[in-house]
Amino acid sequence: QAQKENQSSNVGQASILFNLSKKEECHPSKTHKKMLKRLKTHYKCSVNREEITCRKLSEFQLFILGGPKEMFSGAEMEEMKKYVDMGGSILIMLGEGGESKHGTNINYLCEQFGIAVNSDTVLRTTYYKYLYPKEVFITNGILNKELVRAAKGLPKSQKIGGKSLHQKFLDREELSKHDNSGLNFVYPFGSSLNVQKPAFTLLSSGPLSYPMNRPICATFYDRQRAGKILVMGSLMMFQDEYFDKEDNSKIHDVIIKWLLSNEYELADYVPEDPDLSDYHQVPDVASMSERLRSCFEETEDLPKDFTQLFDDNLFKFDTDLIPESVQLYADLNVKHAPLSLITPQFETPMPPLEAAVFPPSLKELVGPSLDLYDLDEQFSSEKVRLAQVTNKCTDDDLNYYVQQCGEILGITNQISQPENPKAILHYVFTQLINFKKHNQQLEQLIWINLG
Repeated sequence: QAQKENQSSNVGQASILFNLSKKEECHPSKTHKKMLKRLKTHYKCSVNREEITCRKLSEFQLFILGGPKEMFSGAEMEEMKKYVDMGGSILIMLGEGGESKHGTNINYLCEQFGIAVNSDTVLRTTYYKYLYPKEVFITNGILNKELVRAAKGLPKSQKIGGKSLHQKFLDREELSKHDNSGLNFVYPFGSSLNVQKPAFTLLSSGPLSYPMNRPICATFYDRQRAGKILVMGSLMMFQDEYFDKEDNSKIHDVIIKWLLSNEYELADYVPEDPDLSDYHQVPDVASMSERLRSCFEETEDLPKDFTQLFDDNLFKFDTDLIPESVQLYADLNVKHAPLSLITPQFETPMPPLEAAVFPPSLKELVGPSLDLYDLDEQFSSEKVRLAQVTNKCTDDDLNYYVQQCGEILGITNQISQPENPKAILHYVFTQLINFKKHNQQLEQLIWINLG
């Protein structure tokens, strides 16, 4: 009772325990980082890697099993059931294929509360938004209107005449049966559930999925002991890749608050006749087509008189239709006379020869294969060609730049190694030095004459 009071009054101090002792796929620090970040803002989160005991679980208000891949012992099952009877909450998440694909026996615990995970996969029959059929986009899958109100943050309805407006809205049969919208969510790589009372369904697969209108999220609530257990058929619905898609994060927040407190009254808005369909098994047509079996068609008993087996109306050759054909002459006002022979004319067996109006179009000769020249490049000045090479080259093209400049200036014809950039630079610097020497001698002669 003390744990129940603490759970309802002091939710901000509630603690959550992630189980990793069974090699769970839901790893809070790897695959469900966004979920862990959202939970850490309000709750204290821990990880369990040891054997599951009720003494260990009693220190936390919520125990999360995210896709276990190993078997639970009988003692661990009893400890978890005892934990729920004491007022604790458990969140169980599995994926497609159910417990048979994950190699666990968690259904043994869920079936004690009226919930079971099927070994199937939920698919979307029509394409919308998401390419892969197992990424099911569901628009009409909300079976609890209180979940919609809580997710959208709407205020609770005021009571009128002993019933709330919200309850009166649910009492409308045409809306409660056909309008399951309000929240859109993605249900990736998940399976369907089987739900029996006292458990009730929160989410369904909707009318556009297969299996159609089947439970995919259900919960159990013990009003006397305040114990809760919620089963989600998709482990990846709250994974990082899909956490922020559509309204998945809003559904996550409502589910966590429902398991940790009594803030939302989901159990008070359970429809009496939810829009759910029966679970039908479909044969594997692909495998059956590979195992064909011969069969005989059952026929009627043969008559004693074998002549009755002959049917003369299937094919016959007689003159029964001749009177009707003769009567057609009178009906069509056509003269009843034998047909006359039309003599053919063979005067022009071949068409007459006509001269062509237009001369024949002959194939032109191919032009001579001449080399292509860039006239601008051939007739441009040395300064323009040097500027073009400068704009085209970068610092990494220094060798190419020196060689092209030497070719433009005609230096490559003056040296013995035109491919060597150092030889080109050596020739340039030699000419500059000689030019400087010549200018100095002229200046000395000019100063001597002036003196």
